[in-house]
Amino acid sequence: QVQLVESGGGLVQAGGSLRLSCAASGRTFSTYSVGWFRQAPGKEREFVMAISWNGGSTTYADSVKGRFAISRDNAKNTAYLQMNSLKPEDTAAYYCAAGTYYATNPRQYDYWGHGTQVTVSS
Repeated sequence: QVQLVESGGGLVQAGGSLRLSCAASGRTFSTYSVGWFRQAPGKEREFVMAISWNGGSTTYADSVKGRFAISRDNAKNTAYLQMNSLKPEDTAAYYCAAGTYYATNPRQYDYWGHGTQVTVSS
């Protein structure tokens, strides 16, 4: 069992940066891939970025290419999403998820946090 807690969201102006954290409980966090997803009001949850269990592989959505970066520190049981050059369309609730598979499909993740809100003003 893994419990995830996101933090670091907030209100930022367009062009600004935020770093989200995903703190995990449980000794098995280092064996799971981690994905970041986001959901804006009235829209479906969409994939943002993912990182494999050892950090050796990452993948991203085209919409965040060159602006966002994902990382993890297994010694701290924490994953991160660094968001730069933020745009108003990045406004959403951001969720981290952990799962056995390194995937972009949210259905392949077993554990989810409750989310943290990111609002980007124009």
